[in-house]
Amino acid sequence: MKTIAVIPARYASTRFPAKLMQDLGGKTVITRTYEAAVNTNLFDDVFVVTDSDLIFDEIIANGGKAIMSVKEHESGSDRIAEAVEHLDVDVVVNVQGDEPFINKEPLAAVLDVFKNDVNNQIDLASLMREITNWDDIENPNNVKVIVDQNGLALYFSRSVIPYPRDKNVGVRYFQHIGIYAFRKQALLDFYKLPMKSLEASEKLEQLRYLEYGKKIKMVETSHVGIGIDTPEDLAKARKLI
Repeated sequence: MKTIAVIPARYASTRFPAKLMQDLGGKTVITRTYEAAVNTNLFDDVFVVTDSDLIFDEIIANGGKAIMSVKEHESGSDRIAEAVEHLDVDVVVNVQGDEPFINKEPLAAVLDVFKNDVNNQIDLASLMREITNWDDIENPNNVKVIVDQNGLALYFSRSVIPYPRDKNVGVRYFQHIGIYAFRKQALLDFYKLPMKSLEASEKLEQLRYLEYGKKIKMVETSHVGIGIDTPEDLAKARKLI
């Protein structure tokens, strides 16, 4: 099973423009992320895929591998699908470009889903962590997921799911952690299929996979990523470095 990591890297960012090119201990955020992905030793190859000449040149100048997006894309899945369409690969892992402190354990967990899937029934694997604070549960920025008895995703939502009509039945709430591993074919299918109403309403690309019948295996984790979404996050990351 040939496995690669792909790091989608847009230069523009609504909350923090050019964040991937900010200095983080003498290297840019995107270079730190690329090197951290390589250093996990989990992947046969690692690529940054970008729409930016600056980011492309930055990765190449530091000895990395980068792919320039040809088209404009609405989602990370689209950008990755274009990049891997002609690559010889079985499983693709999406690594967030703004998370330079990559933890090897959760990445290995999503890869294990495919190693154990002898009948090739799983299309995607992703992560979820339990949340118990009600403010976190109600926060629409925290995407919630519910699963069946086999850990397959039933639905993702920004709303509270399930609705707690009865709070005494022991329901656990899970936040979706946006680390994905895809079979290549699932990515290519996503790329060619039009957005439907659930994805358009919630603005969650993983719903397109569910709407078209793809199976997403969720793995529970305690991992919390350290992303850089704001200048304040960058200041904290510099202290960690």
